[in-house]
Amino acid sequence: MNKLFASLCILLFCLALILPQQANAALTDRVIVRFHPVASNKTRDDLIKQFSVTRKENLRLSNTVVLNLPKGQGTAMIKKLTDNPNVQFAEVDAVAQALDVPNDPYFNNQWGLQKILAPSAWGTTHGSTSTTIAIVDTGIDASHPDLTGKIVGRANFTTDPDVDNNGHGSHVAGIAAADTNNGIGIAGTGYDTRLLSAKVLDSTGSGYYSWVADGIMWAADNGAKVINLSLGGTSSSLTLQNAISYAWSKGAVVVAAAGNNGNTKLLYPAAYPNVVSVAATDNNDQKAYFSSYGSWVTLAAPGVNILSAYQGGYAYLSGTSMATPFVSGVAGLVSGDHPGWTNSQIVSKLESSADHIFGTGFYWKYGRIDACAAVDCTTTTQTPTATPTPTATPTPTTKPTPTSTPTAVPTQIPTPTAVPTLVPTNVPTPTAIVTPTVIPTPTTTPAPSKPWWCAYIPWYPQCQ
Repeated sequence: MNKLFASLCILLFCLALILPQQANAALTDRVIVRFHPVASNKTRDDLIKQFSVTRKENLRLSNTVVLNLPKGQGTAMIKKLTDNPNVQFAEVDAVAQALDVPNDPYFNNQWGLQKILAPSAWGTTHGSTSTTIAIVDTGIDASHPDLTGKIVGRANFTTDPDVDNNGHGSHVAGIAAADTNNGIGIAGTGYDTRLLSAKVLDSTGSGYYSWVADGIMWAADNGAKVINLSLGGTSSSLTLQNAISYAWSKGAVVVAAAGNNGNTKLLYPAAYPNVVSVAATDNNDQKAYFSSYGSWVTLAAPGVNILSAYQGGYAYLSGTSMATPFVSGVAGLVSGDHPGWTNSQIVSKLESSADHIFGTGFYWKYGRIDACAAVDCTTTTQTPTATPTPTATPTPTTKPTPTSTPTAVPTQIPTPTAVPTLVPTNVPTPTAIVTPTVIPTPTTTPAPSKPWWCAYIPWYPQCQ
């Protein structure tokens, strides 16, 4: 008994030694000071004695020291030291963070994650396994090694079997929240965020608005914090709008693709209130030629040559369908980092933290999504090993040549007749993994009308 008591006392004594040091670290300001070489040691010591320094550390850099001061005194000290002729400079000893680079082998081919500073965001948060993103689409491939462990619920509202026999939904799901740091395939924007699969489009990539509305409401009723809608139709619908309003009232952030028309024509549900509508950009932060745009579009995100899960393997696809899950994934990170936040707070954070790239205010309202800023990163350095443009794709032993434009890269969204066409219907059915590496070039590239201010500066590149 005495030995046990003695052990406990020793343990508590060790804790008493450790804990105050940890607490003091949080209650101090660290300031780096570089003295002029001509300043004597006595001059330096006399200067430092003017402040309540708790510890001094000499750096390997000549004439450079780190001073620990009580919390809140660092700013005043820096000003006084900077004004002293014996000091070359004084600055805050800022904090660096490890950039969380996952071990997924194709991560370096995911230029979109590098562009939105996802690795820096992951250094701050991996999101939460209790946060779910609902992929309302063609379903999610439950057997795909990068998706199988992420799906926590599924429902089917079509007349097809509940499998992704198209590939579009799985591609979208992989961008949003593929299994990350698992040594397989790709990384997902939402990292630890989980997935719900609501199948509302059939094998052709089409579905009725009623199916979509049911999928949205099911997702909201099953706790989806984010609902991803990489689909759209040109006809407005009160039923669809009511489903969006219901999801918003349940606390869900609804994110939808702006469309691939290359013009300002409205697409639904992206154009409804309480929806974050998303345009597509390329790796140079330019609007993708196919992307719809206008004052009704909220944000932009990478949407050209995006690598993700597809037909049991991986493929590059392009479209606002691919841009949308980047925004959904970041919304998932924000929600996981701030579990008490409302959907309105999350949307406001996405908007206020976006990068004001060229075209902001004309093509889209707030800018291109920035994952790091959205979770308040302290660093915004991109991973140096990332390749700006994907140059390699996991290549199957055999691959067919697509006979028509891939689902996500239409030159024009077909206008529905009887069945609302939510994504292009000319989907190739490959016999092996499809690996498109280039965007089909349309015969005529849709060009937006020139901005009004071109009348005053016609020589500007945007006005040519």
